[in-house]
Amino acid sequence: MSVSPSSPVRNPWIVLACAATIVTIAMGIRQSSGLFLRPIELELGVGREAFGLAIAVQNLILGLAQPFIGALADRHGAGRVAAAGAAVYALGLILASQSATALGLNLTLGFLVGLAMTGVTFVVVIGAAARAVPPEKRGLAAGIVTAGGSFGQFLLVPLAQGLIGSFGWRETFLIFAALAAAIAVLAIGIAGRPRQQAGISTQSFGEALREASGHSGFWLLNGGFFVCGFHVAFIGTHLPAFLADRGLDPAVGARALALIGLFNIIGSYLFGLSADRFRKKYVLSGIYFGRAAIMALFLSVPFSPLSATLFAAAMGFLWLGTVPLTSGLVGQIFGVRYLSTLFGIVFLFHQLGAFFGAWAAGLAYEATGSYDLAWTASIALALMAGLLNWPIRDAPVARLSMEGAR
Repeated sequence: MSVSPSSPVRNPWIVLACAATIVTIAMGIRQSSGLFLRPIELELGVGREAFGLAIAVQNLILGLAQPFIGALADRHGAGRVAAAGAAVYALGLILASQSATALGLNLTLGFLVGLAMTGVTFVVVIGAAARAVPPEKRGLAAGIVTAGGSFGQFLLVPLAQGLIGSFGWRETFLIFAALAAAIAVLAIGIAGRPRQQAGISTQSFGEALREASGHSGFWLLNGGFFVCGFHVAFIGTHLPAFLADRGLDPAVGARALALIGLFNIIGSYLFGLSADRFRKKYVLSGIYFGRAAIMALFLSVPFSPLSATLFAAAMGFLWLGTVPLTSGLVGQIFGVRYLSTLFGIVFLFHQLGAFFGAWAAGLAYEATGSYDLAWTASIALALMAGLLNWPIRDAPVARLSMEGAR
């Protein structure tokens, strides 16, 4: 794999390895959040709505800050941003371990961790990886990085379950804080400031924003990614409690989250490959239609460890396959110079969806005593997202064709 002319690094494999490992740690810790719901609920006496609100705040801050953090990475380099994110991540988890109220959880697990993750998850890291490889390999690179997040879920969710059972939720937060701090070392591997290709006119930051905001496909991507965020946050936060409410052992919920991560390693890699070979918008639509079918089938059969396992495997295959496809479409349509900024805006909508997926599902549970309303909304939104992605104009903007002809 050769380096693209605009890449600030010499060895793309180092970038990919460090990028995938960063996301492995960051997303693995984050995706274990649902396992902390019950022990925190029992010890602190906070309801599921309160815990769901903390995770919702985390998702909202991650979304609101992401475009600005993405712009910093485009300007100053992903390595510096990731190192700063690692430090804040560790601090947030340390303070979360000392929380005694719902407000404390909102400030630490919510605000601080959400802010930290803007620098150590997909937007910043995929931006660095995409600039390190040739255009025809960018989908694969994004798929590899995304698979890292899935591997983290597979690896760290069972670890979290074991640590919580052996030491308690507070001590587990402290152990994870030390792991988050290690990201600062890995950030060296993605360091470097993005550079413009020689001989090509420089597009300004403002011009990039105006170009994207005037393109209908950009807003359709935003709408589809909103739905993805809703699904990921709802299932990741509430699935273990939902299964426990149905009489299943808590270990089944932990195993389900781990299986989602395991099968999405395969899914992310394959969908990353598909991003380089097929029309991305059609594959995206297929993912969302597939999610709707899987959720409807899961709710229509008797609940059991087997049905939970099959649901986790099927949903896991589609879990984060939207990331390499969505980021790939942004890069394909608008180029990669401001990829972290533009994908950061799209990711903002993902996190707005995640806010409602985590919080509104808990609110619906408190109001009705079940998650039925949340599941129904998830299926309807999946169908809507499939329809939104289908008509996207995915041809590169005219500017890229003009620059390529120079």
